[in-house]
Formats: sequence, C-alpha cells, structure tokens
Amino acid sequence: MTVGVNLNNSEALIAAEYGLPQLLDLAVRAEACGFDSVWVGDSLFSKPRWDPIVLLSAVAVATRRVRLGTACLVVSQRHPLHLAQQWATLDALSGGRTVLGACAGNAEARVRAEFAALGLPYAGRFELLEEAIQVLRQAWSTGSVDFEGRHLRFRGVAWHSGTERAPLLPAQERVPVWIVSNPWLGRAGFAERAARRVAELADGWLSCCAESPHLVREHLERIRAGRDRPLEVAYQVTLHLAGSRGEAERGLREYVAAYYPEWGAASLPASWGPYGTAAEVREWFAEYRAVGGVEHFIVRFAARDQVAQLERFAEEVLPYLP
Repeated sequence: MTVGVNLNNSEALIAAEYGLPQLLDLAVRAEACGFDSVWVGDSLFSKPRWDPIVLLSAVAVATRRVRLGTACLVVSQRHPLHLAQQWATLDALSGGRTVLGACAGNAEARVRAEFAALGLPYAGRFELLEEAIQVLRQAWSTGSVDFEGRHLRFRGVAWHSGTERAPLLPAQERVPVWIVSNPWLGRAGFAERAARRVAELADGWLSCCAESPHLVREHLERIRAGRDRPLEVAYQVTLHLAGSRGEAERGLREYVAAYYPEWGAASLPASWGPYGTAAEVREWFAEYRAVGGVEHFIVRFAARDQVAQLERFAEEVLPYLP
C-alpha cells in the first residue's frame, strides 16, 4: 500500500492562512513524514484554484522523492499538444516522478459552463478524453503525432525540427496515466463504458466516493475482464481525524459543504472516506485494501488546519497501515 497527500490547491484560495507558501511547505512535510506522493486538483473556474501543472513544477523543485500527480486533471478541456509539452517538461523537471490522473469533467452546472466558455462540447467530453490520451501517448513516445479522431486531427506534428539533438520527451519511458471514474455516480450504462475506457487506455484507475469497498471490487473486476495486463488501482479519500467519531463527522460535513457548494451539504459522509478516531480510520483503510483491492490511497484532509491533520495521520495511522 502507498499513501499520498492531496495538497488541496483550492483551499489555498478559501482559507487566508493556507496560501501557496503553506501549500508548498505541506508537500515538503509530507515527504519528510514518509508519504509516497503529493497530488493537486484541477478546475478552471467551477472550483477556483491555483493551476496544477505550474504548482507541481514548484513542488518538483521543493521535493526529491515523492511522486507528483493530478487528482484529477480535466484533460478534455486542455489542448493535447500544449499538454504534451507541459507534462513532458514537468516530468523532466521532476526526474520522472509524475503520474497523470486524467478525467473528463463531472456533471456540475459550473463544469458545463467551463466547457461552454472554452468553446468545447460538453457532451463529447469522454471522447475528447480518450482521443487526447492517444495523442499524448504518441507525443511522449515518439516526439511526433499523426492522429485522426472525431474531435482531434493532427498530421506531421513533431517536437523535432532536425536541428535539436532529440525530440522533446518526458524523463519516463512511459508516463503513467490513471483514468479517473466513479461509476457508482453515473447513469445506466456508464459503468460499462468507464470500465472499457480504463481497460483499453490507462495504466491505472483512480476513483473515490464509493459507499462500500465491495463497489470498488465489483468495478475492478469489470475492468479486468477487458484487460490482459497489470493495472494500478488508486482511491482518493476525504478524511478527518478527531478524538471522536461525532467530532470528525462535523468537521468532514463542514468542509465538504464549503468545498462543493452546489451539492456538498447533501452528500453522505460515508461516501467521502474515513472519519473518526485513528483506530477507526486504520480499520477503514484495511477494509478498502483487502476487499476493494486498492493499492494506492490519496488523502485529502477535510480541515482548515492541514498541517495538524497531516502530522496526526503520519503519527497515528500511517505507520500501522499494511
């Protein structure tokens, strides 16, 4: 099991005491405390936050060991040629420590407004994601792109004019791409399409918000039925540690309601992740590992005081995880 920390680049705009310097400090603390990775989220304006790729570039310089990832980057909103260049630069800058957590965008009204503002088809967001991943793979493996899709078409695009020593490529031979999907939140037929997408295009599956680890296992089996190669399985949790379960639930509810004003107040705490005492949180992780088959966890602390939660988790939970 590996455990990473979501730096929460949206909270940096919500809480006056949690700005960019504190956010970078949290990344350094996470590495020092033994966490395996640090992650940032993405949103244009539906949930305003600092840009994830620029921020991860700063984190890459400030850290030495932790992997750097997005949970998740709305790839369907970004031009894949620019993204290929940006991510290759980030991967080289970090010494090959990146994981691209890629998603298509959710059903929130303000996310739909982002697509409209960008002049992109919201209804085609999953096709855009699939085509963009194929373009990125070409660019990162050969330094050139020839692609014909429904939305994206490129001919003879190359990051090598003939005078450079080599094309612009990432440090890793294959940048891991983890596709993000939460099939229990979709309509009929969504789970099957989501499973096919991961099975065919991804190195890993990243999810969240399942009310039971059995739902995670069920979808994992659906993915593996269409796949004959290894798959990384990751899960993001929104967590609050406290002296009692009641206190932790209050903290989690307040945080989610503030973070997701459109629907957070009506969501069930159990779907977000563990909350309660250290013993209760440790039990939750063990169950999702054993039953759900999760190998990698990303922890987002549901509290204004991110440092206190991180250090408490590092002392009371992290050393006891399997």
